[in-house]
This record gives sequence, structure tokens and C-alpha cells, in this order.
Amino acid sequence: MEKKNSNFADIVRGIVRNIPKGTTLSYTEVARRAGNDRAARAVARIMAGNYDPTVPCHRVIRADGSPGGYNRGGIEQKRKILVSEGVIL
Repeated sequence: MEKKNSNFADIVRGIVRNIPKGTTLSYTEVARRAGNDRAARAVARIMAGNYDPTVPCHRVIRADGSPGGYNRGGIEQKRKILVSEGVIL
């Protein structure tokens, strides 16, 4: 079981690493691309625990278009980074 969770987390991080600057994906869309469209909350947990600067977790947002949480400065910091990259929220 641990190995499966680790693999899912690695897949999620790989997907997020490939989100281009100026674009976003929802937690649900990342989960779907990782092979489990019902794992949006798991994606959120993985992103909440992410401190790897090569994984742009700020580019993962809620399905309703709102930013969602950000472990490196809060929602306002996430919003500022996204806007600076050209994302319209």
C-alpha cells in the first residue's frame, strides 16, 4: 500500500512539474491525469506537503477557479504568484 501511494504522489508531482507558467490545473484534473479522477483531495494533500521548488504547486487550483490553499505564504501569496505569471483569477 505504501508503494502505491508513493507512486501516485510521484505521478502527481510529475504532472504538476509540467504545468506551464501562466496556466493552471484543478486538483480534480491533476487527479484524473494521474489515473484516479476521484483523488482530488489526495492531490491537495500532496500539494500541501510539497516544499520542492521544482514542483509549482501554486499552479494547482480548485475546480471553481479559486486558488485554494498554499503552504508557502497562504492564499494571497498564491494569488500574487499566479497573477505575476499571467493567470486571471
